[in-house]
Amino acid sequence: MNSAPVQADLVESGVESATVPGTRLIEQLRSQSAEQTRECGLRLGRRLGAGDLVILSGELGAGKTTFTQGLAEGLGVRGPITSPTFVIARVHPSLTGGAPLVHVDAYRLGSLAELDDLDLDTAVEDSVTVVEWGEGKAEVLAQAHYTVHLARALADDAAEGSAAADGSDSDSDSDSAGDGDGGADESALDPRVITVTYIG
Repeated sequence: MNSAPVQADLVESGVESATVPGTRLIEQLRSQSAEQTRECGLRLGRRLGAGDLVILSGELGAGKTTFTQGLAEGLGVRGPITSPTFVIARVHPSLTGGAPLVHVDAYRLGSLAELDDLDLDTAVEDSVTVVEWGEGKAEVLAQAHYTVHLARALADDAAEGSAAADGSDSDSDSDSAGDGDGGADESALDPRVITVTYIG
């Protein structure tokens, strides 16, 4: 079931880069919660199809797996979506007859050439491939691809965001934009800036 629309602070959308030819800013927003991070992923997931590559970057606990959960919902694939750190890659078949999701964690890979050694059930060109920690590695998989960067907002932006939250209970957002690995303490006072770009 798709979640109800979540209002996030949209910064920019649909802007062609004047400095990097072939690069288009799809969306940039400030997310105040895990729900908003998933909603951003859901919007991207709805526009993806077979052969699409999405490269996620951001520090530990920035929300990469949370974003992928929303993306998987937008694709309509079988869950649950969890961080594939210890298995390197998981294949999630479609529930709607669409492309499956290949969810890769490249943190422990020296290069994406090592993908050839993984026992994946589907080829990259036949699936939607999402690579966490893929910056500088996964670009070899497809010349045209999406990049998603998740970053903690600056301290003064965070303070502004918490005021806008109107005193919401930080405990209820303790997993806000978290990667589900228990490695970071997230809260409503720690919003994310999510930047989705298309390169190709």
